[in-house]
This record gives sequence, C-alpha cells and structure tokens, in this order.
Amino acid sequence: MPDRILTLRELNRATLARQMLLKRESIPIPAAIERLVAMQAQLSSAPFVGLWTRLENFKREDLAQLIENHAVVKATMIRATLHLVTADDFLRFRTTLQPILSGASESITKSRGVEVDMNAVIAAAKEFIAAEPRTFAEISAMLTEKWPDVDVGSMRYTVRTTLPLVQVPVSGGWSFPGNPKFTLAESWLGKSVSDDENLKTLIFRYLAAFGPASVTDMQTWSGFPKLKEAVEKWRPELVTYRDERKRELFGLPDMPIPDADSPAPERFLPEFDNLLLSHDKRTRVVADEYRKKVYLPGLRVAATFLVDGFVRGAWKVENKKKVATLTLDPFDSLTKQNRDALTEEAERLVRFVEPEAKTFEVKFAD
Repeated sequence: MPDRILTLRELNRATLARQMLLKRESIPIPAAIERLVAMQAQLSSAPFVGLWTRLENFKREDLAQLIENHAVVKATMIRATLHLVTADDFLRFRTTLQPILSGASESITKSRGVEVDMNAVIAAAKEFIAAEPRTFAEISAMLTEKWPDVDVGSMRYTVRTTLPLVQVPVSGGWSFPGNPKFTLAESWLGKSVSDDENLKTLIFRYLAAFGPASVTDMQTWSGFPKLKEAVEKWRPELVTYRDERKRELFGLPDMPIPDADSPAPERFLPEFDNLLLSHDKRTRVVADEYRKKVYLPGLRVAATFLVDGFVRGAWKVENKKKVATLTLDPFDSLTKQNRDALTEEAERLVRFVEPEAKTFEVKFAD
C-alpha cells in the first residue's frame, strides 16, 4: 500500500498537536518539558513563556521551584545549545549527545588552529569548578593563567561541551542571571550521567514531539549528521508518510494525524522556540516569504505569534517607567477576529512577562 500523503496543513496540525499548541494542556511541568524533549533556553525567559503558551494555569513560580529543587536544569544539550531539561532527561541523554558536543568543540579548535592538551584543560577546569560554582569569566581567567598563549575561546568552548555542567539558578526573575555560575552536573544532581547510548529513545521522543518528520529533519534537530542507517533499523517500529513533495516522513504508530481544518488558536512563541528550529523544511510553520523576519542575523530567532497555526508576525515586550507594552508586528494583514484574539492573548501574556508593572498595554505596530 502506498504511503499516505500528508498535506501542508495536516503536517502543521499534527506538529501543533504534539507541541500542545492546538489546546493548552493540564499536565505536570516536568512531563511537559519531557514531552518537548527539552526547551531552547539561550534567553532565560524563553522556556517560561513557552510553557505559559502550552499549559493551563502555568505559574512562573512553579517552574522556578522545580529549578531550585534540582528537578529541572539548564545545560548545554541539543545542537550544543543551552536547553532547559528535566534532571532525568539530562542524565539519560547527556552521553548520547556527547559526539555532537565534541564535534562542535573540535570544529572550533580546528578552525582556530589551537594546539593544546585538551585533556589537561578539561582536568584543570573540572578541579576548578568542583571547588565551587564558577562563571565562565572565572573559568576563562584560570585557563588563561595556565595556558596564556592558547586561544581562550577554544578552551572555554571545549570545557562547555565536554564537561557535564549545569547553570546554578538564583531566586527571582527568570531563575538564571545573565552571567550565571556553572557547577558539575553530577554534584548538583547527586547522580551519575548514564553511560548508555540512548539515541533510539532520543529520536523516538523527537518524533513524538515534532513528527511526522524526515531523516533530514531528525538530523537538523539533533545535530547528528548521519541518521539514515539507524532509521532504517527502526523502520519496522515506525509508520511512514509522504509530504506533498513526496519526501518520506516517519512517525510513531500511536500518534494520530488531526484533521487539516482542526481549529488552531492564536498563540505566542518565545524567542528561539524549538518549533521553529526542528525541521529541515520549515514551511509547516513558517512560510518561505517570512523566513528573514523570523530567522534573524546573529543566529537569533524572533519571538513570534501564530494565526491559524502558522507564523504571521513577531512580538516584543518593553517596560518603561512601570508601563509594560506588548507590541505585535504582523507580517501581513490580519482580520479583525484575528486581531481581537491576539489582543486578548497578549493582554494576559504581558502581565505574565512583566508582573511588577503598574500599567499594561497592547498595541499593533502596523
């Protein structure tokens, strides 16, 4: 029997359903983070906003408590970028991701022509951080003192990608400061990182969160460059589809495909949301004509809003003299119904982002 062909809207609705964006869900915060595998966290506020938009009655302090209790951590993980992840998933997948992290480190040291005993660098950094949590400014100073003629950026990045480290949270704000301290993950969690190679579990979790997806989608999200052979081994456990371009897509057998016309309410996504970063072909959420407005210079990814399941604009919040203003910047014209729904959602979001403000405003840039 030929594979079912999924239309663009069917792919969109399937992905949104898995991402908890067709309706807010009432599940525990750790379960939500694990359902998403992990949440991109270059900006400390981003995971908070990402959970607010996906969960019923999400409260900032509830996630902060989980972070303070070491149940959720912030660490370098998928694609060698900072993610918020449950402690269990950090321990489960950190070894699996090490080849990607090592590859990123090696590309930096090679491009900069660095010649140094990186094992010695790692050993020195581990001893230094084990004594007490350290900022990377402090780690850099220590490394420079020991190896003054070696590119400190390469050494610093090698430490970040080789040692299993987590950021030490603070009370208040978004739980993590702009210049955080890092500590050894196993000391923070009181458990050892698993030695098991859990690639299959990782990719199946990806499919549950972002599928159906192609092999190149899996590679884009995970950073692993060659997954075709592994996926072939797993094929009997997967279901296959085709997109409108006849690309083969893989999914899990127990994951339904919602109807293409399923309602998709207006939703706000934070900067760097993984929904916008986890597919090779991103038109299932972002139209090609809007790419440059979403994927910005300096590898930044805009905070965006969804209308009918697709990115239709960007947003930002500014707080001046205790007046918090959320500004929506549509990429094209919106109906009055869309604008009203976005305004209602934005009025709640601006209060979530700037709870200490005295006055709250929502406006459109157009």
